[in-house]
Amino acid sequence: MNFFSCTLVLVLTCAFIHVFCLLLKRTTKPTYKLPPGPSPLPIIGNLLELGQKPHKSLAKLAKIYGPLMSLKLGQITTVVISSSTMAKQVLLTNDKFLSNRTVPQSVSVLNHDQYSLAFTPISPLWKELRKICNTQLLSHKSLDASQDVRRMKIRQLLSDIHQSSQIGEAIDIGTIVFKTTINLLSNTIFSVDLIQSNGAAGEFKDLATDITKLAGTPNVADFFPVLNMLDPQGLKRRQTKNVRKVLDIFEDLINQRLKMREGTCVDTCKDMLDAMLNISKLNEFMDKNMIHHLSLDIFVAGTDTTTSTLEWAMAELINNPEAMRKAKKELEETIGCGVPLEESNISNLPYLHAIIKETLRKHPPVPFLLPRKAERDVEICGYTIPKDAQVLVNMWTICKDPTLWENPTLFSPERFMGSDIDVKGRNYEVAPFGGGRRICPGLQLANRMLMLMLGSLINSFDWELEGGMKPEDMNMDDKFGITLQKAQPLRIVPLKLSN
Repeated sequence: MNFFSCTLVLVLTCAFIHVFCLLLKRTTKPTYKLPPGPSPLPIIGNLLELGQKPHKSLAKLAKIYGPLMSLKLGQITTVVISSSTMAKQVLLTNDKFLSNRTVPQSVSVLNHDQYSLAFTPISPLWKELRKICNTQLLSHKSLDASQDVRRMKIRQLLSDIHQSSQIGEAIDIGTIVFKTTINLLSNTIFSVDLIQSNGAAGEFKDLATDITKLAGTPNVADFFPVLNMLDPQGLKRRQTKNVRKVLDIFEDLINQRLKMREGTCVDTCKDMLDAMLNISKLNEFMDKNMIHHLSLDIFVAGTDTTTSTLEWAMAELINNPEAMRKAKKELEETIGCGVPLEESNISNLPYLHAIIKETLRKHPPVPFLLPRKAERDVEICGYTIPKDAQVLVNMWTICKDPTLWENPTLFSPERFMGSDIDVKGRNYEVAPFGGGRRICPGLQLANRMLMLMLGSLINSFDWELEGGMKPEDMNMDDKFGITLQKAQPLRIVPLKLSN
């Protein structure tokens, strides 16, 4: 993300005349009191304050201006939330009026924002979609019924890693986990493997990563809507190409299924696609477009966040041998050394749960959650979030708050042992999946996938860094996007268990 490139500066300069004409229009001075924040520059506002890593830049500003802070990003008033108390005000107390989304230009491609569960406005359509996800597609009953799929994919993952361990070959943990994750999801939805080889996994991972990267890249057309048609950074053009590739794959799979179902009177329900096609017979809104875009939501959200979280978890465990030792001991005592984890074991592994929670705390996969939009003026602590303002919850900052977390930069799963704090949207000091009506509907599936993969990787192999690198020399920097990924891919060597 080179937001301050010469090209962008030139584009902004050319746009200033058009924007300036808009700003010259007489406006009535607002009567409300905005939250404090840095003084905006003419035209561009506080855009330069974002820096290369906005989650860290805005964390520093919050120390000056407080946990409820306002910025002017181009023409867009933006309120940044940086404490658990303020997060609760947004995600719970005023959730009714702060649940709609600001839609980035790169998300609106091919009308995705009109079908996306994540970005569709709160409406009867959204409520019906949410209900279907919660009661049918992603319910505990549906997830229990698809356990065999996850068991099979985990065993394939371990088999692939075993081959590398036989020859002492390092693996890119992010790529191999991505392959497992996307095939797990594609089997859950379509009953097929989308990826057959690690090479194809790398290509598809690049595609999914680029989709989320473009969605999270600061876009001058979002800050200056007058430039929307121009797409000065080319983000919309690139994103349209990416999304079209994925939708074309889904189109083929859906057409194949429809052909298989022709002439049959029985509505089979072997996977999520069958469930959606059955629903389409009763609810006209569940047409092919909706199935396409709902599948896209699940794929992009499920693969990128799950892969990055597991990669961070493995990096932290290798960097903290004592935590790795405790996790291995718990698994050995509960299910036996070298045994793949089953979903029935998950509830009996409190330390593994603590590792997942601590990873999500230290490396929240979506640092700002997804942006919200004020439906009307909302008053919080004597300040007003004005109608149509963008609201960002800086979960990365909240999860590092020293008033909430002792030694917040330290990776310590022990902080969650014996604690009632969870990551399911009820505790606002660590809410990586959001909260309120917009909480991630795939939370339960994500938790099962993370526990199964991480527990099986820990219990089936020992691990060391490639080339004899010491853990303390590992690069633990992140790179910013909608998802917070490891800047340098984790390459590690699987070893035969020592005991």
